[in-house]
This record gives sequence, C-alpha cells and structure tokens, in this order.
Amino acid sequence: MTRLLRSLSDGPAGPAAAPNYPEVGATRARPLPAGYHHLGHSVRVGHGRADFEAAGAAVTSWAMHRATGARVTSAADRAEPGVTLEVSLGLGPVRFSAPCRVIWTTATETEAGFAYGTLAGHPERGEESFVVELREDGAVWFTVTAFSRAAVWYTRLGGPVVRALQLAYARLLGRSLTALVARR
Repeated sequence: MTRLLRSLSDGPAGPAAAPNYPEVGATRARPLPAGYHHLGHSVRVGHGRADFEAAGAAVTSWAMHRATGARVTSAADRAEPGVTLEVSLGLGPVRFSAPCRVIWTTATETEAGFAYGTLAGHPERGEESFVVELREDGAVWFTVTAFSRAAVWYTRLGGPVVRALQLAYARLLGRSLTALVARR
C-alpha cells in the first residue's frame, strides 16, 4: 500500500522531476516574478494561539485543501520540503489533476504554512503559498500568494476564467479554514 501511495504521490512527473518554472521559492520574496498572473488573498480565520495552532495544523496536513472537496494524494501526512502531492478538483469522473512539490515550509511562533510548485502535468506553471499568521493583536490571518501562467492549451484558452477560478478557490480555502478553526 505504501508503494502504491508513493507512486501516486509522485504524480506523472515522477519523484525526481523538478518544478516546471525557474523562479522556485519566489512566493517568499517580493515582488513576485514578472510574466505571471499574481494572486493575493487574505482572510481573518480566528483569534488567539489556539486558533493559530489549529489553522497551522489544518494548512500543513492537507486538511484545509480536503475540506474544499479537493482530493490530495501524497505519501506524506504533512507538508515538508521535497514532498510530492497531487491535488485534483472536479465533479465525479471529471477531475483536473495538479502534480506539485512542496518548495518551502515555515513553522515559527507566529507563522505556519508552505508553498508548492507545479510539476510537469500541472495545468499551470508557478507557485502558490498558504500561510497562517498570528499577529500582535491576536488576530489569525490566512494568506494565499501565487504566481502562475498557463501550461496547457485549456488554461491558455480559459484565460480570464481560469484567473477567476483561482481567486474563487483561494476564497474557498479561506472559508474552509475558518470553518475548520471554528470546529476545533
């Protein structure tokens, strides 16, 4: 079973494949690289240390993604640099799969999260980060930051619709994380 999960988590790109874009790690830097669509979305998901810890655990264990209805396949239980995963979205048999590799993680007293980068077979090229922050006033904020561009014909054809769907998904992640934190 572990062997099957490992091969599934490696995705079509395989375990040794490199991300399919050159600016690896750029979601930690500002400004984001030119030549890509940029996405930034932040939402308050709770208040206090307990909410921060619950949100951080949900983000780094794939629970937030799964709460949106996305399927996450990985041999790893949590985000760690180098871990491969495949995120798939859709309804029933019509699903779009997105192979990714965790590029970086953060786990401090006031920040938790990770970024994944796209691998061959992903409909986009780029990187997306998911970070929870505990601010000085006790507010817990979740931020999605991404840069991407089309990698296949249907995302090129979809243009502005794809961008709208990416923003809608970022908002859905925020709502799902807020609900997970509220249930803790």
